Amino acid sequence: MRLRKIFPFFLLGLMTISFWSCKDDEDTLPEVEPGSNAAINRWISEVMEEAYYWLENLGTPISENSDPEDYFESLLFRPTDRFSVIYPDYQELLNSLNGVTLEAGYEFILFRESQNSDNVIAEITYIKKNSPAATAGLRRGDIIRTINGQQMTVTNFREVIGAISSQHTITYLRYNEGSQAFENQGQLQLTPVQLAENPNFLDTIYTINNQKIGYVVYHFFAPGPGNNSNAYDQETDAIFAKFKAEGINHLIVDFRYNGGGFVSSAINLASLIAPGVSTNDIFLKRKFNSFLSRFDEFKNVNAKFLSKSQNLGNTLSGNRVYVLTSSRTASASELIINGLKPYMDVFIIGDVTTGKNVGSVPIEDEDNPQNSYGLLPIVFQSFNSQDKSDYSNGFTPNITAKETAERLRQFGDVNEQLLRTAITQITGTPPSGRFEKLDRMDLGSTLDLKVRSGTMVENFEIN
Repeated sequence: MRLRKIFPFFLLGLMTISFWSCKDDEDTLPEVEPGSNAAINRWISEVMEEAYYWLENLGTPISENSDPEDYFESLLFRPTDRFSVIYPDYQELLNSLNGVTLEAGYEFILFRESQNSDNVIAEITYIKKNSPAATAGLRRGDIIRTINGQQMTVTNFREVIGAISSQHTITYLRYNEGSQAFENQGQLQLTPVQLAENPNFLDTIYTINNQKIGYVVYHFFAPGPGNNSNAYDQETDAIFAKFKAEGINHLIVDFRYNGGGFVSSAINLASLIAPGVSTNDIFLKRKFNSFLSRFDEFKNVNAKFLSKSQNLGNTLSGNRVYVLTSSRTASASELIINGLKPYMDVFIIGDVTTGKNVGSVPIEDEDNPQNSYGLLPIVFQSFNSQDKSDYSNGFTPNITAKETAERLRQFGDVNEQLLRTAITQITGTPPSGRFEKLDRMDLGSTLDLKVRSGTMVENFEIN
């Protein structure tokens, strides 16, 4: 046996892992050119035969000279494995996990223009701070009609939205509260930039019927904009310090667009919420495949809560936290829900979540500089302190409220559907307004294309 270091990052966390490999026959394989598909695919095979969670169900590989993406796909345990993926550029993968991407700074959901039309429109879900879209004045709820002058349809929208990764134009509509109708806003030109998105999107405090409610919108899990940065975690700490100082007695955490990220940040956030926890309390347990589980380093791999002075402690009424979800709430977001359940009442409002109770690892080929590929194979399953991991079909909300059933209002607006539902549940007072219901089907979102969608990432070492 020999010691191999096959991946520096552990997704459901960033971590360094070293372990023994029993592949004594590797030196007998015929030599291949480092930049060839055969060399890349041989590396893929080595990684998967050691790290893949469903090791006993590993697929039969196709030709070693095949395209690496096809080769990787041939090994996966589909359809059980919905999440393992391969990326052509490992560094771009890491940047994306930290929220750094080339973009104009807006996300949207796609719908048919009407039940009887094949035309597709895009409703903007949120605008990122300090982005070209923010400078241009775009808002959540704006409706995009065309991109580069082209009308989207049910057959071409995937191709058309591909244009937003470079300079492009849009025509769009905006809802006028006075006329209660969407009005044409003309055309905008947008140029993507290398944008570092901050996951701390919005925080505010409401006092309604003598109830003090803290509300935070958190879009993904990342400690900071780059390696060795924890600026975002520090900002999250400051938000909760403010909540604590203001004496909130209810907390609403908005994960509707949160597809996951670094577990270290999930632990940080959970440690700000869970009452009475200490560094002795388990937040997360992991189970690895039959090969890795033979080694002591991969037994009882648990993550514990942090000791945080900003923790809200026992101040939350009914020992409850309200979590807003959608079908895109995934991975590290679901980890928070599952990890908090043994310690408090997690009251979910929104849609059924994605259902990812397994974790991936971003892996690079450190021995071959001509191999730029990065892998994200599933390598473990996550459990909470009570050994529960029964959410592969997602978490079912206590109250179902799909935001696509209404036109989108601004984040923080007390009439916004999911926030309104949570406030009503807290105060017991129903809203006074009338809200038009929409019958429309979600065709997809730009969020579905994010590298971080459905991921969990962590910062610790196993040696």
